[in-house]
Amino acid sequence: MPTDTSTGALPARAHLAPVPGEPVLDVVIPVFNEEKDLGPCVRRLHDHLTRTFPYPFRITIADNASTDRTPEVASGLAAGLDGVRSTRLEEKGRGRALRTVWSRSEAPVLAYMDVDLSTDLNAVLPLVAPLISGHSDLAIGTRLARSSRVVRGAKREFVSRAYNLLLRSSLAARFSDAQCGFKAIRREVAERLLPLVQDTGWFFDTEMLVLAERAGLRIHEVPVDWVDDPDSTVHIVRTAVEDLKGVWRVGRALALGTLPLDRLARPFGDDPRDRSALPGVPRGLARQLLGFCTVGVLSTLCYLALYSLFRLGAGPQLANAAALLLSAVANTAANRRLTFGVRGRAKAVRHQAQGLVVFAVGLALTSGSLAALGAATADPGHSTELAVLITANLAATVLRFLLFRAWVFPDRRTPAAKDDIR
Repeated sequence: MPTDTSTGALPARAHLAPVPGEPVLDVVIPVFNEEKDLGPCVRRLHDHLTRTFPYPFRITIADNASTDRTPEVASGLAAGLDGVRSTRLEEKGRGRALRTVWSRSEAPVLAYMDVDLSTDLNAVLPLVAPLISGHSDLAIGTRLARSSRVVRGAKREFVSRAYNLLLRSSLAARFSDAQCGFKAIRREVAERLLPLVQDTGWFFDTEMLVLAERAGLRIHEVPVDWVDDPDSTVHIVRTAVEDLKGVWRVGRALALGTLPLDRLARPFGDDPRDRSALPGVPRGLARQLLGFCTVGVLSTLCYLALYSLFRLGAGPQLANAAALLLSAVANTAANRRLTFGVRGRAKAVRHQAQGLVVFAVGLALTSGSLAALGAATADPGHSTELAVLITANLAATVLRFLLFRAWVFPDRRTPAAKDDIR
């Protein structure tokens, strides 16, 4: 039964019970002009799943507007092999093919792999088992784990590692290998997640993973053995340019909070202990402290740089006030989105106004410290001023976090939600 994507969050993860006559796994193979390799690869995959996979399965060949004999080969495979079907798309795009097939599939676990089968097929069951058991929401193969064994050229190795480094630095991605053509997702997650993914090409699965991770979904990684296909038709430069455009688009959307990622939230599981909050420990405190500290370090560096700049043409009090004001606006916006998970523009002005009140408290502490320093020393050095300001900012930071958590961004759970974890 399709999940309602209009309101509410995802249900708690549960073990998938096979339905008689229905596949548990649907493996999609997107292809474009693969008349030579399609037959041997599909037969090899079908044989492997028949021998080793303990549940019913389906293999779906998704033809991306091929201009050679690929459609005829796909139709022949669908007619001759039990559990194989083919579908034809009139437009190219791996992401478009996956979205189309996954959206129509009734299988509770959806996967895809490249037609060259570069990944060792023994990783199929470890990939989908955490999804079947209810442990994880998505699963990916990774070629960058220490235990992975990979055979590929230096050029592709450099491009892959550089791309994943870019994702980590720009989008704060924590998964290790975005480009490996070996991924799986639970169907109820796909029903909520796919409408948020805009890309229809090679960036599709990267965008899917970034959004899933930001929404707090669990991504399982499986080290794989992988052998590069020397005949791959992927255009590296063109793909890299499109990926960079995708990184910019997704990063901007996340920064503005325009994506409704709350519809992907997961409750705890069936264990009653999961619904019991630990006495005296507010929910999410550790994550909020980590986010607040990260934002605080960056805003403090920004503040010190601005203060040093303004100090060149103004007195210490004016320079401190101007630097603190600018950094406070940025600090409130960053904490609103990253620390306390408030998305969208609703109440944004109110939050900034409350943030300015918190700023006033910090200004009083730091200005008071400067005034006390001036009373104690007639001509303090610049390094002394900075040391005093850093100390005062540490005290103001603790108070700022408490005010943010209790007043500016209080816990937004409904009473019913709070009752669930008591």
